[in-house]
Amino acid sequence: MVKLRLAITLILGVSMATTFVSLLQAEANPKMQKQSFGKTEDGQQTYLYILTNKNGMEAAITNYGGSVVTLKVPDRTGKVDDVVLGYDKLEDYEAGKAYFGATVGRYANRIAHARFTLDGVTYTLPKNDGDNHLHGVFNKRVWNAKDVSGSDGQALELTYVSKDGEDGFPGNLSVKVVYTLTEQNELKIDYSATTDEDTVLNLTNHCYFNLSGQGNGDILQQQIMIRADRFTPVDATLIPTGELRSVKGSPFDFTTSTVIGARIDQDDPQLKLGKGYDHNWVLNNGTAGSLYIAAQAYDPHSGRLLEVSTTEPGLQLYTGNFLDGIRGKGGKVYNRRYAFCLETQHFPDSPNHPQFPSTVLKPGQRFQSTTVYKFSTK
Repeated sequence: MVKLRLAITLILGVSMATTFVSLLQAEANPKMQKQSFGKTEDGQQTYLYILTNKNGMEAAITNYGGSVVTLKVPDRTGKVDDVVLGYDKLEDYEAGKAYFGATVGRYANRIAHARFTLDGVTYTLPKNDGDNHLHGVFNKRVWNAKDVSGSDGQALELTYVSKDGEDGFPGNLSVKVVYTLTEQNELKIDYSATTDEDTVLNLTNHCYFNLSGQGNGDILQQQIMIRADRFTPVDATLIPTGELRSVKGSPFDFTTSTVIGARIDQDDPQLKLGKGYDHNWVLNNGTAGSLYIAAQAYDPHSGRLLEVSTTEPGLQLYTGNFLDGIRGKGGKVYNRRYAFCLETQHFPDSPNHPQFPSTVLKPGQRFQSTTVYKFSTK
């Protein structure tokens, strides 16, 4: 670009050369696209923001629920396909219960009996998963959106203020989520939040991945590696018992890359409770808050490799056990085990388990968390 700028300057002069080079740079770095995604039932306008990079990767994100709607990634031959489940229309996201691609909170995962005690006060939450509380309402809210693209790549900032008492949680909570699509084929997610009252918080993204392409069959022949020597076993309602159990010698040992379907139907009490994998792994990362490669997923058919890095202490592997023929994008049908989730998080039900890493956020503190989904091929 330096040599090109010099040549253009000699031919056109300084002023015209500066304008011309600026146009060339704009062409080389196209802006994020924004288009209408329709209005909610109560009349709020939503948008779809399309982030792209020079490698042909594309992420489409809506400010409804902070949801990743599409994630288009090249395979080993360069063929691009959409690797996340979702819907084509806003109304399906409004009606849907699967959390496709969503930013979930205030508390990602389950809280037992939909209640917890903080500072001597017991808070009661909506029961939306049997007797438990699951995920919250952030996926059903319209977030404020702003293009904050920079040298790292195209970036979308989403903000939302959760009022004191929303979903039963204390404190006015200000949340910011920034999605960045880098030139290294990473979808980077930076979370931050502040509160004006003691509260609990656990945020994650709920993308359902199929590295062969959304709706293109099950994920049982795809492979997973999780850097975790322990997991949190659950009771009959999928609430952690409080034990941190070794994965060694069990179907939960993913310390080396293992085919998802190799042991998923074994006669194991924990697999029966989850109808497959729906458990939290205790990541081996010993440095709190540092970015750590937590997991990898690989599809031998397409050659796509997904690497997950996070600052979080836990990761939930969910193998789409409750997908039941949902009609998704392009009319494709999502059946059982047609996708997997790798949800970076604090542990489920942490507010009721003092021995788990704390999810308490206090006034004057700032919650910060980063997760990176990086794609390559082999």
